[in-house]
Amino acid sequence: MPVYTPDQYQHDRRRPHSFTVYGDAPVFHLPQPLAGKRVLDAGCGNGFWSDQIRARGAAEVVGIDGSSSGIEIARATYPGIRFEQQLLTETVLQELRCEPFDAVIAVEVIEHVFDPRGFVHACRSALKPGGTIVLTTPYHGYLKNLAMAVVDKWDFHHNPLWDGGHVKFWSRATLSALLTECGFVDLRFEGRSRVPYMWMGMIMSARKK
Repeated sequence: MPVYTPDQYQHDRRRPHSFTVYGDAPVFHLPQPLAGKRVLDAGCGNGFWSDQIRARGAAEVVGIDGSSSGIEIARATYPGIRFEQQLLTETVLQELRCEPFDAVIAVEVIEHVFDPRGFVHACRSALKPGGTIVLTTPYHGYLKNLAMAVVDKWDFHHNPLWDGGHVKFWSRATLSALLTECGFVDLRFEGRSRVPYMWMGMIMSARKK
């Protein structure tokens, strides 16, 4: 179950690897502060967000990604953080030889994953009981989708010719359903950037039972 991160963003060492940044520090949308927490950055790309997590006082940060070029850049740019070329699976803790984490954060990843149920189950397996998952992804809802169709931007937005592009398009309802199905509770939602219901992106967090 590969995690796809566009190389053109990985090669800019000090830039977020995701295509969209929804305001300031979306990965810090946690119910509790990061200070003292152990965090897994799933789909870490060039390591930018892993460094931001560490800067907020996390006790330990581990970044994983399927891209060799992303991990190479992350290790060179942020030598104080552990980075591994590793796919997120339900055996990730054994493979990393880690104890369960307090939080798993995936910034602009789930829209690239062919098996989102498997991905979220793998996130859950990496968390301790009561641990938090945080996902950011582009927002899709009825009004935004309708507006794109009216202004003839549908093909541009869902361009099938984008190599390595998005394969899943999430609304609040569908992402909530996925998290609930996979055993998460206490879901929190925040739309980011633009006016309500035309949000560019969204952040969802939830707690492992």
